[in-house]
Amino acid sequence: MKRNFTWLAVALVVFSGGASASEYIFRDLMANTLPSPGCAAEAEAIAKATKPYNINNYSKRFCQTQGYGWYVSEVKDNGKAVCEDCTGADAGKKQCHVEDVVVTCKRLKPGTAGLIPGKS
Repeated sequence: MKRNFTWLAVALVVFSGGASASEYIFRDLMANTLPSPGCAAEAEAIAKATKPYNINNYSKRFCQTQGYGWYVSEVKDNGKAVCEDCTGADAGKKQCHVEDVVVTCKRLKPGTAGLIPGKS
């Protein structure tokens, strides 16, 4: 009985195929964020625009605009803050956004995740 089990285990190891690794498609994007709502002093407006939460949130949006299945692989460059003067009652204050945020997006390459029957 032990011998049969051993031969069965050896046969399974020899004839079992390794799991194929998933392949990805990568795409680099460069985009700008929207200005933060409201006007503030320049230092405060830059701090609001360059918050890590805002960069991550907009990075996710940038990748999602590519279509279904795209998501953020990494943020390569956080870009630079650009400010504009406010007019009217908020004269002397600034409204800032971030330009040239570089994001690497990825998605599964079609047919590599074992979703097609008979293909490995």
